[in-house]
Amino acid sequence: MSPRLHPSTPVGFDDAIVCQVLDDALAHGARIYAIAGLQGSGKSTLATQVSRLGLTRGLRVATLSIDDVYLGRRERLRLAREVHPLLATRGPPGTHEVALACDVLDRLRVGLPARLPRFNKLADTRLPPSRWPKAADVDLVLFEGWFLKTPPQTADELLEPINAVERDEDRNGVWRRYCNDTLARDYPALWARLDRLLFLQPPSFATVPEWRWQQEKALQAQAGARAPIGMTRPQLERFVQLFERVSRQALRRLPGLADFTLRLDERRRPQP
Repeated sequence: MSPRLHPSTPVGFDDAIVCQVLDDALAHGARIYAIAGLQGSGKSTLATQVSRLGLTRGLRVATLSIDDVYLGRRERLRLAREVHPLLATRGPPGTHEVALACDVLDRLRVGLPARLPRFNKLADTRLPPSRWPKAADVDLVLFEGWFLKTPPQTADELLEPINAVERDEDRNGVWRRYCNDTLARDYPALWARLDRLLFLQPPSFATVPEWRWQQEKALQAQAGARAPIGMTRPQLERFVQLFERVSRQALRRLPGLADFTLRLDERRRPQP
């Protein structure tokens, strides 16, 4: 179980915040502690920091991201052919192998050994199982993701497009209805496995493209010259639009649903 420091917030969160989050998990007896936050908010960084602090206290901690259970490229291309072309792009609801996440969390909860899936975002594919780290007898699982426990929208809320991608590439609403339907049907089983939820609340959705661009540049720099080429800024701006609808729904609903909310400013600093 090697910790993974998210490069989008290299400095990380203050020690007091990290301690507060770990204490929150332990005080409430959470075996599976969820950290939600929109793209680039620092949720992976925080999970890594909490994991490291847990290790100093003698705890066995495993980290898992919902990003690590993305459907493989082949399956997403099948959905693109059979349902809608936008489903070729990973990320929105409907592009995850929810059953895999549930199985891993179930095994970890009862102390059974499990391999932790890992996804290579630059290569846009999940690593082979032989390269997944192993975990067993864990005391705490940190599960992070950008839309954890976000509820679906109503049919009326889906009618009008909210950005250029929806207007130009999803004119009939097939893609957004499919994502919303899977969010309502498939993901509650996963949400039910999360004992407690922390939400990293950004100032607004407007901060997300810049945060995600910082993350993209850091990922590319970390990968080096031999890695697959990542996204350009225009490609990333379009990519973020694929997440906008559910992200805005998360911003509206998660502060009222989360057990613990940390409000962040534009530089990801927690606010009172």
